Amino acid sequence: MFVLVGLMAGMFLSALDQSVVGTAMRTIADDLHGLSAQAWVTTAYLITSTIATPIYGKLGDIFGRRYLFITAISIFVVGSVISGFANSMYELAAFRAIQGIGAGGLFALALTILADIVPPRDRAKYQGMFLAVFGTSSVLGPLIGGLFAGIDNIFGITGWRWIFLMNLPIGLIALLMVLSFLHIPHHAATSKVIDWWGVLTIIVGVVPILIVAEQGRDWGWTSFNSVTAYVVGLVGIVAFILIERKMGDDALLPLKLFSSKTFSLTTLLGVVVGIGMFGGMISLPLVLQIVYGASPTESGYLMIPMVLGLMTSSIVSGRITSATGKYKIFMVLGSAFMVVSYIYLSTLTAGWAIWQITIGMVVMGLGLGQMMQTLTIASQNAVEAKDIGVATSSATFFRQMGGTLGVAVFLSILFNNLADKGQEIGTKIGAAIAANPTLLADPNNAAFLPGADLMGQISMDSSFLKKASPELADPIRTAFAESAANVFVSAAIVIAIGFAISLFIKELALRNKSGVQEKAEAAAAAAH
Repeated sequence: MFVLVGLMAGMFLSALDQSVVGTAMRTIADDLHGLSAQAWVTTAYLITSTIATPIYGKLGDIFGRRYLFITAISIFVVGSVISGFANSMYELAAFRAIQGIGAGGLFALALTILADIVPPRDRAKYQGMFLAVFGTSSVLGPLIGGLFAGIDNIFGITGWRWIFLMNLPIGLIALLMVLSFLHIPHHAATSKVIDWWGVLTIIVGVVPILIVAEQGRDWGWTSFNSVTAYVVGLVGIVAFILIERKMGDDALLPLKLFSSKTFSLTTLLGVVVGIGMFGGMISLPLVLQIVYGASPTESGYLMIPMVLGLMTSSIVSGRITSATGKYKIFMVLGSAFMVVSYIYLSTLTAGWAIWQITIGMVVMGLGLGQMMQTLTIASQNAVEAKDIGVATSSATFFRQMGGTLGVAVFLSILFNNLADKGQEIGTKIGAAIAANPTLLADPNNAAFLPGADLMGQISMDSSFLKKASPELADPIRTAFAESAANVFVSAAIVIAIGFAISLFIKELALRNKSGVQEKAEAAAAAAH
């Protein structure tokens, strides 16, 4: 249990950080006078954490995971502390990149170490605890981010800087637990060749894709910058595949893993779920803020029912899997629940009461809780013990890539739909002003004055809608609800594809030995 606390503390660092920083970003950008550069703070972290994930997985298989996990926590804490003292947005972006290098190992290594010490048959019930940490952090993040962003200073240090500095005590607790209680016997790999060309080409292949996913909406998806990123990324991916074929077992991502149909389909399902899950879910806090007038902190509270659904289903499904050895049913049911939730949410209107959208969030959480841990267990169980690290990190990597692309695509759908309704919104607002010209005299309606960039204001900070006159704000709320409903339709289609994939996944019997036990037996057999 002490080991698990250490692993969960490490995972908590990574999961909490993303939601906390996102909530406080506007305050940080204003204080550092770098509003135009705020996207790079997010992009830098995303790039390094995503690329580092498969590298940690492979190095863990070669050199052992204990020291790598300690290294990942240490890098993350150092990156957090220096981020807390950044003096410009570009400095913050650079320090966040260092933070991301550590974060890339926290999630995947924690799940891999769990696989080392717990057999697949029993692993599901413990992974439910890890998901509980993940879910809790998604609720606490906006609350903590909003709290620190709203405080001028604590002990003479600007409030938002504590968002990064608070990682120091959490990281030290995680390090103490891991150093004291995590002692996994490591059976050295027969080959310690590091696939540096694989590292280089995955960077060339992935970085342009991640950059265009973050910047494409501003650049334009068919702009010169975007097309250049597509071409460079494609060249990098092709080169990566060719090098991995040549490297064989020493590859950063051994292609032999995909000879397992279960691993291949589970990975594909992870990508599809990542696209649909993150892409569709990104709309929910925006709906809560724009349609219902919630602040980022309040939207965190309102997402609690979804997290409770996620935690409940992950714990229940984990215990059933441990008792019966069956897991495929939860891939099928989980994706089905998610499809139902998105179809339900696609009927969203601005007139919905908050309890109506809560129903959709609970059903989504029930689906997510069944899917997330089951995908990891299926991937780990489909490969040999010596490849558990690279299998876990690869599954995490592909799911992250799917999530990043999903967010980019669905945000574009959302705001393009909203832009298409611009003329309709303008007509309704114009009619309201014509009927009552005194509306513009109200300071709370300043965003609606002639010449104001209304759409830009909505995408940057929609809080003005809460105070604006209903006659002016309602057309925007209605249009945003309709646009979000279209996003949920698209997400339902994507997850429906995932549901179809889940039907074809072959369920392999869950092994009853931990990764360490299996590697010990393999080493003993090789010695004889």
